[in-house]
Amino acid sequence: MKQIFRLLTIALIGFLVISCEKDEDQAVISETNAGKLSSDKSTIVLNELVANDAVINFTWTKPTFNIAVVSSQQIEFGIKGNNFKKSATVDFSNDLMTGSVTHAAMNAVMFNIGATPDVVNDIEARLKTSVGSAAFYSNVIALKVTPYTPNPDLVYPKINVPGGYAGAAGYANWNPANSPNLFSPEKDNKYRGFIWISNLTGENGQYKFAINQDWPGNKGDDGTNTGKLVGDGANIKAPVIGTYYVKVDWVANTYSSVLANFGIIGDATPTGWNSDTDFVYNPATKTYVINSIMLSSTGSFKFRGNDDWALKFQPKKDDQTLVSGKAVQTYFNAENTVDGDPNYKVSEAGNYKIELDLHNSAYYKLTVTKL
Repeated sequence: MKQIFRLLTIALIGFLVISCEKDEDQAVISETNAGKLSSDKSTIVLNELVANDAVINFTWTKPTFNIAVVSSQQIEFGIKGNNFKKSATVDFSNDLMTGSVTHAAMNAVMFNIGATPDVVNDIEARLKTSVGSAAFYSNVIALKVTPYTPNPDLVYPKINVPGGYAGAAGYANWNPANSPNLFSPEKDNKYRGFIWISNLTGENGQYKFAINQDWPGNKGDDGTNTGKLVGDGANIKAPVIGTYYVKVDWVANTYSSVLANFGIIGDATPTGWNSDTDFVYNPATKTYVINSIMLSSTGSFKFRGNDDWALKFQPKKDDQTLVSGKAVQTYFNAENTVDGDPNYKVSEAGNYKIELDLHNSAYYKLTVTKL
């Protein structure tokens, strides 16, 4: 009986200890005073030319809590009226009560929350203080922000395509830091883009994939030539000279490459819808160029690959009239970014230079310039 009593006593003590620990774990954190945020201006125009300069300064009072806590703090931004459902933050050290944001950092925030470039956006900002998984917010302040169109080369993730072909394309042979890149427009570890190969002699038509503009972590063919990648694998060899549309799934370790030689076609061109006038790659500008072609103002045109209709560059949705000398974003139908089958037009007949800049798959660029 004494033994049973002793065991019951030990069990009861253990239960009380565990209960106390659970009560302590469940201590409720609450604010005794909310944080307060202010800024030195309410209207800002962002400028890429001074990207690293401070554009706005924030000052805040930290919230206080009913118990001692370790917290982190951020300024959170969102488009007015969205209740911060899509937001982006700038981090600040926990020992600060003031902080500035640069033009570049603020522009990146605007891009991430979907603000419209080159116009005034109504933006809301607040101090976000995090304690574990709990978040506490200050008052909301109103800002008017005019972002600029971000440089897609800096915004989107990329991998590098070093190879023996790159020198002739205007880069450097076998140099990950100076090679064409494949970008990830969806930021999902899936990369795509174009490379131009002009020679198949020796290693001239060969390439691999690298990351962070260096060789560590590079990937090549697994030796089967079936589109599978392995770390530090074999060189990938182009079968023929030309432009290739290359796709890489970095996580799944797969790749594909499709020949994609583009030309212009349409009833605005001298050969109508019957045949193409081909682009020529210019290594100096790293663009595809038609130096002179007559375009009518009554017809329309688009750009297609391999004298076929499977691969096309065209407007995103509706027919678009181009302005001489003004670059516009063009869209690749194979990436499911085109709605319908729209065409381009020019408002004035004459000889034009046409230039396709395909170096970044997140922002293909088209320029037509009247000669």
